Amino acid sequence: MSPTSPTQIILSTSRANGLVAVPYGEEHRRAASALEEAGFQRIPGGAFAAPLTSGAATRQMASALVHRAYEHGATITTSPRPYLGDFGEDLAARLPGTWSAHLELYYNPIVQEDLIPPLWESGDLLQALLHDAVPGAVVLKNELGTELLLIERPGHSSGYLLGAFATEEYDDNWEEPNAPRSIVLPGEPDFAAHAVATTFLPAYSRALHHRRLDTILRALKRIRAEHGTLQAIKDSGRYSDGVPLADSRMIPEMERTFGDYAWLSFRDVLEHAPVLLSRCRPAMTPWPQDAAALDRLRTALADSQEVRMEDKALSGVLFSVDGWKQARSRFGLAALPAIETWLADSEGFERQARAAAPGGPVALSAPSPRLLTARPAPPAVPRSVAAHR
Repeated sequence: MSPTSPTQIILSTSRANGLVAVPYGEEHRRAASALEEAGFQRIPGGAFAAPLTSGAATRQMASALVHRAYEHGATITTSPRPYLGDFGEDLAARLPGTWSAHLELYYNPIVQEDLIPPLWESGDLLQALLHDAVPGAVVLKNELGTELLLIERPGHSSGYLLGAFATEEYDDNWEEPNAPRSIVLPGEPDFAAHAVATTFLPAYSRALHHRRLDTILRALKRIRAEHGTLQAIKDSGRYSDGVPLADSRMIPEMERTFGDYAWLSFRDVLEHAPVLLSRCRPAMTPWPQDAAALDRLRTALADSQEVRMEDKALSGVLFSVDGWKQARSRFGLAALPAIETWLADSEGFERQARAAAPGGPVALSAPSPRLLTARPAPPAVPRSVAAHR
């Protein structure tokens, strides 16, 4: 990270709060003391503010601030941008749907490092957090659970950077291959909102779709390998290296071990498959015959819901390694029919999910509602599987 003064006061103007000041640096407490002694009041979000009433009062406040900053060894910087909290609120109000904007201030430069693990990003925003001083950011959230991060663009007198956090199901985001790239936003809120709505959010939706799909396919690949090994041992009576089983009573223990392993991976399928299945519309693809396979997969998910709910209910109750292993083994064996259905129909699912990626030819048509948690009734004739996100 670029070196900064250990004690800084960053000034900007706000339509509601007047003159806004942010203490920043390793010695930010000294900057905060200077602001308080100069008559600034702390406002929601953590910044300090002083009203811009009359010219005389403003000059008096500015003079007091200069003197107090000098006494505390603080450097005063004037931002060419408006107060970040105001811009964040203006942007949120113009985005499609319902968004909230929450300002976060990082008084100490080291605090911004906490943003990096949950950030799902492969562009300039990540580089800024790694190498530049970022005194504050706005977290934007919508009703669908999408979280975005907005910062002032380092090294420029105008503009902003906006990127995405990973959804709560993911915590391994560093160099994730599907990560969307952050976008540079102009300083005018209407133009910025247009860029987010028409460029960034569609790219984010596509990236999340592909990440979910990759997560499911990797989980099924892991399960398939172990399932194939177990089946070969049961069919041949021999280990994979050709050595005969000493006792056929070892098979149940092998099945329990497989159940434990399979459930750990199948949870990823249960977590991410519903939203992808909701987008699949086989009748609008070259493979309409996949509709039956997708119905089987939906049934498999519905049949696994009770086991999944028990797994979630035990979270925080079981603490021992052996206890969790036994529980996962039981869950995996209970869900084995569903797991085998997913292994058998994964090819059709993959091609339908790829065809249904947001922005693709299938996604351009508005889907109709369908509940994924309910068991679908078998169709009397081949039909389109319609769903909604």
